[in-house]
Amino acid sequence: MEDNSVVEMKEVVEQKRDLNQHGHTSFRKQVKVNPFDFESGDIINHTNTREDVDQVTLLKLAFQSIGVVYGDIGTSPLFMLAGAFPNGIQHSDDILGVLSLIIYSLIVIFLIKYVFIVLSANDNGDGGTFALYSLICRYAKVSLTPNPQTEDKEVSTYQLDASNHRLRLAFTLKSFLENSQHAKQILFFIAILGTSMVIGDGVLTPCTSVVSAVAGLKEAKSSLSDNVIMWLSVLILILLFQIQRFGTDKVGYCFSPVLTIWFLFIAIIGIYNFIVYDPTVIKALNPWYIVQYFKRNRKDAWISLGGVFLCLTGAEALFADLGHFNVRSIQISSCSLVFPSMIVAYIGQGSYLRKYPVNVPNTFYASVPKPAYWPMFVVAVLSSMVSSQSMISGTFSNVQQAMALGCFPQVKVVHTSAQYDGQIYVPEINTLLMLACVGVTLTFKNSLSLSNAYGLAVIFVFTLTSAFLVLVMIMIWKTNILLVLLYILTVGALELLFLSSLLFKFSEGGYFSLAFAGVFVSIMYVWNHGYRKSCDFELENKVSAQKVKEIALNPKISRLPGLALFYTDLVHGISPIFTHYISNVPALHSILIFVTIKTLPISKVPLEERFLFSRIEPYDLSIFRCVVRYGYNDARKERGSFEEMLVDRLKEFMMEDIQRVGRPNSRRLTVEEDNFISNGVVCNDEDEVKREVEFLNQQLQEGGVIYLFAENQVICSKGSSLSKRLVIEYGYHWLRRFMRQPDEIFLVPHLRLLKVGMIYEV
Repeated sequence: MEDNSVVEMKEVVEQKRDLNQHGHTSFRKQVKVNPFDFESGDIINHTNTREDVDQVTLLKLAFQSIGVVYGDIGTSPLFMLAGAFPNGIQHSDDILGVLSLIIYSLIVIFLIKYVFIVLSANDNGDGGTFALYSLICRYAKVSLTPNPQTEDKEVSTYQLDASNHRLRLAFTLKSFLENSQHAKQILFFIAILGTSMVIGDGVLTPCTSVVSAVAGLKEAKSSLSDNVIMWLSVLILILLFQIQRFGTDKVGYCFSPVLTIWFLFIAIIGIYNFIVYDPTVIKALNPWYIVQYFKRNRKDAWISLGGVFLCLTGAEALFADLGHFNVRSIQISSCSLVFPSMIVAYIGQGSYLRKYPVNVPNTFYASVPKPAYWPMFVVAVLSSMVSSQSMISGTFSNVQQAMALGCFPQVKVVHTSAQYDGQIYVPEINTLLMLACVGVTLTFKNSLSLSNAYGLAVIFVFTLTSAFLVLVMIMIWKTNILLVLLYILTVGALELLFLSSLLFKFSEGGYFSLAFAGVFVSIMYVWNHGYRKSCDFELENKVSAQKVKEIALNPKISRLPGLALFYTDLVHGISPIFTHYISNVPALHSILIFVTIKTLPISKVPLEERFLFSRIEPYDLSIFRCVVRYGYNDARKERGSFEEMLVDRLKEFMMEDIQRVGRPNSRRLTVEEDNFISNGVVCNDEDEVKREVEFLNQQLQEGGVIYLFAENQVICSKGSSLSKRLVIEYGYHWLRRFMRQPDEIFLVPHLRLLKVGMIYEV
C-alpha cells in the first residue's frame, strides 16, 4: 500500500491536471528546457485583468476610494483661484476665461485621460509609473536587469494581448527599443523620475492642503500670523502620519464620510453662489472665452496657467492608488460624485468673483455664507488631512514597486488588509515623509510658495505618464495611429503648455520639487546600478550544473542530515558563493535546494504558480533548484509557512516527474537527452518516488530546515574611475546599511540561519 503522503500528492497532481484539461490557468506544467541557461522569449498572449468583484464589494471600494484617492484634487478649490490670479483680476471676463480653462482641463485631463484612458493601462489591476514601465518591460526586452526566464511568460498574469492588426508600427517600435541601449536607459530614467516625482507629491500634497485649510482661520481672526498658521499645520501633519499605520482599509472608511460631506458641501455652496451672485457665469462653458483671455493678457495669461493647473493636482492619485481599489470603483466614484461636485464648486466661485473680484486671494472662505463658515472650516481642515492620504498611499505603492524591481533598498512593507490586495503601509517611508513635510512647511510657511513647488512636481508626473502611455498605445494596445496623434495633440499639448508655465515659476518654489526628485532619482539609480553590477558578476562567474555534480560526488564532501535552502540572487546558474562556501565548509546537507527569490515585472503571481522547481542530475544527489516568483505587489510573508509551502511544492514536483516522463535506471542518457530533461529526472516507478518522499520526510525530522543566505560586498576593481568608486563604494555601500535583510523579510529563525559572504570585484 502506498504511503499516505504519496497518495495525497498524487491526488493534488491529478486535480491540477484536470484543471488544465478544462482550460484553467491555475497550474502550469514544467517545460523541458535547461533552467540554468535560458533566455526570455517574446510575450504575446491574451490579456489578463484582475478578477471582477461582486456589486456589494464594488460599491464598498467606490466608497472607500472617496476617502483615499480624491482628497488632493477635491481640496484644490481651497487655493486654486488665488494661484490663477496672483496679481488680482484685471478684467471681469478674465474670470470667464480662467473658469473655462478649469472646466475643460478637468474634462480633458482628469476625466478623459485619467478616468477613462490611463486607468485602462493598469498592470493586472495596479497602477503608477512603475506599473507602466513593468508592462512595457514584459512586452519588449527593455529591462536593464538580466534575469528573464522563458517560463515567466507562462504565468497567467504575465501574458499580454497579441492582436494581429497594426503590427508593423508596434513591431518597429519594439525592435527599436530592444536594440537601443540608450532607449532602455531613457525608459528606466523616466520610470525612476516619475516615481521620484510621485514621492515628491507625497511630501508637498499634505503641506499645501493643510496650510491652505488652516489659513482659513484668518477669515475669522485676521490678526493671526503666518507663524501661527504654520505651527498649527505642523501639528496636524504629525497627527496625519501617525494614523497611517492603521492601513488604507480603516483610514478609507474613516475618511470617506468626511470627503463625501466635503464634496456635497462644496457642491451646495457652489449652487448657492451661482444662483445668488451671477448666473451668467455659465457662459464659461463656451471655450471662446479662453481665446479672448489669451488675446487680452498674453504673457500674463500664459503665466497664470501654472495656477490653473492646480485644479488638476491629485489626478495622478487615481492611477497611483489603483492597486488599493480597482478600475470600476474609481470610475464610479469619479463620475457620480467627484467630477460634478468640483465643476459646480468652481462655477460657484467664479460667480462670486464676478461680484467681488477683490476677494480673489481668499476666494474659497470669502464665498462661504457666514452661517456655514465654521462648519465649513472644520470640514475643510479634516478634508485637507484626508487629501494628503491619496499621495501618501500612492507613495507607498510606488516605493514597493521600485523596491521589488531592484531600484530601491529593501524596507519593511506591511500589508494592512487581508481582504483587499495592494493596501500597504511602509513605516520607514512614512517617517521620512513626515519629517520632510514638517521641514517643508517650516521653510515655505504659506500656501502660495508651496503651490509653485507642488504644481511642478505634479505636471512632471502627468507628462511622464503620457509618454509611457503613448508607448503602451502603440506597442501593446495597437491603437490606430490617428487616435494616438489625437491624444498627443490634445492631452499632450495641454500638459506641455502647463509644464512651460510652471517652469517659469522655478525660482519661486518650483526648484524644490526638482531638487527633491533629484535626491530620490540618485538613490534609485545608485541602488539599481550596484544591483546590476552584482548580477553581472554572478552571471560571469556562475557555477555550472556539472561543477555542482562534481562537488556533490566528491568523497571528501560530507553529507549532513537535513534540508538546506541555499538562497542566492542568481536566476541563471548557481552563484559563485556556493564554491566559496564549499571551499571553507566541505559539507552538504542530504537535500540541497538552491532558492532564488525573483520579482517578475507584474503586480501579482498566483500562489499555485509561484514555485518553479528543477533538478540537478544524477537523481540520487537530491539537489534541486527552486525559483520563487513574486509580483511587485505580492506580500513576501505568505498566509502559511514559507518552508511548508516549499516542501509541499517539492513533493508535488517529485510526483509530476514520474507522471510526465519515464526512463529506465539501467540506461545511461546521452548528453543531448540529459540537457533536454535536466530540469526533472524521472524515476521508472512509483516506488522510487515513494522512497524519495520518505527520504525527504526523514531528513526533515532528523535535521530540519537550514537556511544558508549568500551575501556579497561589491567593490571596484583596480583602475576604476573616480565616478564609479563614488557610486559603488560609497553610494551603494551606504544605502545597503539601511536595507532590511532577506532573513528579516522572511522571518527566518536565527538559530537555523547561516550567512555566507563573498567579495565581488566589478
